[in-house]
Amino acid sequence: MVISGGGIGGLATALACARAGRKVSLLEQSLVFGEVGAGIQLGPNVVKVLEGLGVGDALCRVAAFPAQLEVRNATTTERLGVLPLGRTAVQRYGAAYATIARADLHMLLLEAVRAHGGADLHLDSRVIGITQNAHGVRVETVQDQVFETPLLVGADGLWSQVRKHVVENDVAPRATGHLAFRAMLPQSALPVSLRTQVVTAWMGPDFHAVHYPVRSGEWLNVVCIVNGKVSGDPESWDHSANAQELRSRMAKARGRLRDLIYAVDQWRLWPLLDRPPMAGPAEHAKGRIALLGDAAHPMRPYLAQGAGMAIEDAAALANCLSESPDQVAQALSRYADLRWQRNARVQARAIRNGEIYHLKGLQQVGRDIALKLLGSRLMDVPWLYKGP
Repeated sequence: MVISGGGIGGLATALACARAGRKVSLLEQSLVFGEVGAGIQLGPNVVKVLEGLGVGDALCRVAAFPAQLEVRNATTTERLGVLPLGRTAVQRYGAAYATIARADLHMLLLEAVRAHGGADLHLDSRVIGITQNAHGVRVETVQDQVFETPLLVGADGLWSQVRKHVVENDVAPRATGHLAFRAMLPQSALPVSLRTQVVTAWMGPDFHAVHYPVRSGEWLNVVCIVNGKVSGDPESWDHSANAQELRSRMAKARGRLRDLIYAVDQWRLWPLLDRPPMAGPAEHAKGRIALLGDAAHPMRPYLAQGAGMAIEDAAALANCLSESPDQVAQALSRYADLRWQRNARVQARAIRNGEIYHLKGLQQVGRDIALKLLGSRLMDVPWLYKGP
C-alpha cells in the first residue's frame, strides 16, 4: 500500500498497517521529516489507540499528564468548572489524558515506524499523478517514481492532492473567521506564578485561550484564538506574529491570562480553516483510495481532537484491511462506514464549542452560570473519550 503524507496521521497509518502485516510505502513531499505546530491534547480515546500501537512507553517519556482541566472567565478570572483528569480519566475511560508537543508525537511515531521496519519511507516525493482502475492505483511522484499499489491512502492534510480523486466536485477549505496565535516555551522562562501543570481554558468575548504543560511538564503550550481574517493565500500562511497585535486583540483579558500574554514575546500565527462536517462515507473512500485525518475531515481545534481523529482513523483502517486483506475496496468501504459519522460528530461539536467559548453579553452570563452549576458534567465528553 502507498500512503501520501508523512505527518502524524500518515505515520500512525504506516505503523498500524505495518504491524498488521501490510507492506507500506510512505511518500512525504518535504526534504526531511518534521512537524510544524506547538502542542496537542490527546484524550483517553487517542492514548488508548497509541498504547495499542506499541508506543505507550514512548508517550510516557515525553508527554505530560495533567491532573485536571479547568475553565475560567477571561475577563473576571473566575473559575467556572473543573474536569478531573489524571487517575480519574484512567478509571473512567481506561487510559490517561495526555498533552504533548506536536513534534514529540511526530518523532515517537517516526521512530516506531523505523524500528518496526515494515515501511519504506520516501522523502522529497510529492505525488503528482494518480490513476485508479479496478485492480489498483498508479501513483507518480515529482521524482519520477512510479508505484503500482492495491490501495492509496491520502494522509496529506488540509490541502490534500489525493482528496480530489475521492470527493467529486470538491471545493477549497473554508475560512473559519478565527486566527490562532501559538507559542511554546520552557516553564522556567516564566515567573513562578504563571507556571502550571493543568489544562486551563479561558473564555472571553470574541476570544479564548488554552494553555497546558508539555514535554514532561517542563514546557508550556499556549494558544490564543481571536476573531479575525487574513488576506493572501492561506496555503502560504505560517507567519511570525506581532505580540502587540495579540495583546490588543485580547485587551479585555485579566489576571494570569493577561500576565501570560505579556510574558511571551514570540508567537506564530495561523488562520484557521476547516470543512463542513462530513455528510457521508463517500468523503472517506472511493474504490481503492481512502482519506484520513485533515484530508478527509479538517476540524476546528475546540474539542482538541484533530490529531486524535487521524490516529483513530489509522487504527480503524488497519483493522478493516486485516479483516478483508484480499478485498481492498470492500475493506475501504467498511472503513468509511465506520468512521464518517464519528468524525462528523466531532467536527460539529468543535464548531459549537467555538461559538460557546466566544459568547458575550447575556449569553456569556448564561454560559457561566451553567458551568458553575453543572461543571464537569458539561465539560466531560463520554461518547468521545470512551472511543469508537
